[in-house]
Amino acid sequence: MVPWSYEKDQGRYRKNLKLVDIVLEIIDARIPGSSRNPMLDDILADKSRMIIMNKSNLADPKENQKWINKFKNNEIVALPMNSKERINVGKIYDIARDILADKFKKHEEKDIDNPIIRMMIVGEPNSGKSTFINNVAQRKGARVGNRPGVSQTKQWIKTNSNLQLLDTPGVLWPKFDDRTGLHLSYTNAIKDEILNIEDLTLYFIRELAEEYPENLKERYGVDSNAEAVNIIL
Repeated sequence: MVPWSYEKDQGRYRKNLKLVDIVLEIIDARIPGSSRNPMLDDILADKSRMIIMNKSNLADPKENQKWINKFKNNEIVALPMNSKERINVGKIYDIARDILADKFKKHEEKDIDNPIIRMMIVGEPNSGKSTFINNVAQRKGARVGNRPGVSQTKQWIKTNSNLQLLDTPGVLWPKFDDRTGLHLSYTNAIKDEILNIEDLTLYFIRELAEEYPENLKERYGVDSNAEAVNIIL
């Protein structure tokens, strides 16, 4: 996890925005609201953007669709995806090109033949940015790991298509509510070293029992109506 300095990172992101055509934001489909940095909206301003809902195979399909529709209402294209599986790079390029239609139209008017799209990848720690990039580039160009803070510096990654990707470190914003903090902890976006795992487990069981009691019962064979501490024991 990279410490957040709003002024410093705001300037760094704005500088990087000048190098790219579009921003691709990767979020965790299991916690779509909690895995979005609220400060990015201000920093990215009017920059063209699309969203990858990563790990959607681990999320509730109905909730996935709700969020896709919600983003669509805000004129943002969102794609459900599992970045560990083979990614249709052409589809991502075509969607980005549609979003950038005005730019390519201007190129055509000026007889400029430049199909390259430069895309900046942003997202919280452990959202799957590096796995996504490696899959798209079909190589091990970015380090990956099931822990926050693996990507420490920005790096350009070339692909076999007309996409060029700018990987950036995952950052957490300085203040978030308790529910957001818990969700980020559940998905390993916050380092274990600063967490009380026992308390975190109790909160997680309680939330599962409330939101998905049948799943809890089916997966672990426990009484979802019991106290969380009794379920663990």
